Amino acid sequence: MERSPSKRRDVLPEGWWSAETCWSLDPDECTFELSDEAKARIETCHAFLLSKAGQGDVLYGINTGFGDLATTVVEDLRGLQRNLLISHACGVGEPLPQEVVRMMLLLKVKGLSQGHSGVALTTVQRLLDHWNANVFPVVPEQGSLGASGDLAPLAHMVLPLIGMGEVKMPDGRRLPSGEALAELGWEPLELGPKEGLALINGTQMMLGMGMVALKRIGRLAGWADAVGAWSLEAWNGLEAAMHPSIHAVRNHAGAILSSHNIRAWIAGSARVAQPRSYVQDPYSFRCMPQVHGASRDVLEGVRTVFEAEMNAVTDNPLVFPEEDLIVSGGNFHGQPLALAMDRLALAVHEWASMSERRTFKMLSGQRGLPAFLAADPGLNSGYMIPQYTAASLVSHNKQLCTPSSADNADSSNGQEDHVSMGANGALKMWKVLGHAEQVLAIEAMCAAQASDFRSSDVAMAPALAGLQTSFREVVPFLEKDAVMAPLMAAAKSWLVSNDPHQAGAAC
Repeated sequence: MERSPSKRRDVLPEGWWSAETCWSLDPDECTFELSDEAKARIETCHAFLLSKAGQGDVLYGINTGFGDLATTVVEDLRGLQRNLLISHACGVGEPLPQEVVRMMLLLKVKGLSQGHSGVALTTVQRLLDHWNANVFPVVPEQGSLGASGDLAPLAHMVLPLIGMGEVKMPDGRRLPSGEALAELGWEPLELGPKEGLALINGTQMMLGMGMVALKRIGRLAGWADAVGAWSLEAWNGLEAAMHPSIHAVRNHAGAILSSHNIRAWIAGSARVAQPRSYVQDPYSFRCMPQVHGASRDVLEGVRTVFEAEMNAVTDNPLVFPEEDLIVSGGNFHGQPLALAMDRLALAVHEWASMSERRTFKMLSGQRGLPAFLAADPGLNSGYMIPQYTAASLVSHNKQLCTPSSADNADSSNGQEDHVSMGANGALKMWKVLGHAEQVLAIEAMCAAQASDFRSSDVAMAPALAGLQTSFREVVPFLEKDAVMAPLMAAAKSWLVSNDPHQAGAAC
């Protein structure tokens, strides 16, 4: 397949990848090739593996069965690897988002290129060919226990290498892989010793979901502070709880950052500067830095785990040519990611939980605002029922936040007797994140409505006025009751597609 002339050609980055490195790689902009160093590592390791396989030693997954069949010696080494992919492609459910599959593929290339997996260079190159051609496998979302890695999802991801499974073409068509390979002019690969096992052992499904989500969650953290500040001003809340001295004496980095952000959003607000007869706000306003900040701190901890895993080798057995060693271990076990997914889901939920409480307060008919933010309460219900939706989503998140990592299942006849359930944790975290984005979007609708009711009042903070103007381009002031679902969808789309500082004014 010819390379698009509009794409740059670049070498896949070597060394330690940060989250930003991973996010910056875009198949729509660049085609990538392996560095000479990576090619040398892969070829050296592959040659060493072949020499060992030819010596007659019993080597797990190379000339034996898998799991509880590890003691069964197999002579048909190539058939063994092909059968592994076919038998393990047992995924069910909806296809994973393509952005996740793209990340999975990239992370698999990163792991294999470190030269401890024993695969052929042609195999790694074919994965990179899929990336460069924007031809991505269709991968069902469910089926992984997160123990020997993400066996079922990764089996679906690599089936196209042998001409099986299904892919999504650049023009959106879903094709059987055999047809797609013929259209691309690619021959199916014949896998050598250990290659199938190296391809499907690993944590790339749960890590891929986590890496895509991490970028969204970083933006959500900014929106939580921005929308919280918007509501604080609209509800005539107090600035005092954001004072830097309060947070300095507790010294949690996340709270210090969140309080700084909220102060920046409300800077210059004549509304916030007005004298009040009350001295404290409810916790959902007063404790924003402490709660938002605690979630920020979890986010940073999870990022550290994800970056370590992104730069790791997570298949089995591992090959160390320089030590004349092939050794079985457990790097494929998803426990580090499973615990991180559970923490991440809970952190995201807390942003939504606080947001729904602020929405509830703004509808209470207090502090000079009409009940339910309706222009004519009684005839109109205003924002009464969007708050129901927010409460429903938050309640669902509470149920989803039950830790997946606390569960276990015995598999492979007891050989795999502790599993991480990290893939289930990733799927639940993904759903929690989508709910949280909608809950914050509903709060933004209420903050904008409340701000408009104070339009004859003193001036908004300049940064918040920028948010108000941007938001009103997609969601109008609610003069009378209307069908709310499209407005709520528009609000969510506005929130997830914008950086808060770009939507408003830079802090």
